[in-house]
Amino acid sequence: MAKVIIPTPLRKFTGNQRSLATSGVTVKEAITDVASSFPDLQKHLFDTNGNIRDFVRIYVGEEDIKVLDNESTRLSEDSVVSIIPAIAGGSDKNLQQ
Repeated sequence: MAKVIIPTPLRKFTGNQRSLATSGVTVKEAITDVASSFPDLQKHLFDTNGNIRDFVRIYVGEEDIKVLDNESTRLSEDSVVSIIPAIAGGSDKNLQQ
């Protein structure tokens, strides 16, 4: 089974699990499988149309799925899928000085 790595900010929605096994054969199926097991995770990964949110980056191994087949990227038994949520925040206060 492929493995999905859960980033630290999202682990509170998966009972603090670092990774989850999935039987999904594509990235979309794998992420959907994980999110269906943890419904609180869905709103952080999917938009209202059921698509993976634009600001969430997904990697298979070291490759961004954007350079592969996006959500249709096929997974093998030993694939490692990493979810990388956008990091935002902070202030430009120091930049204005």
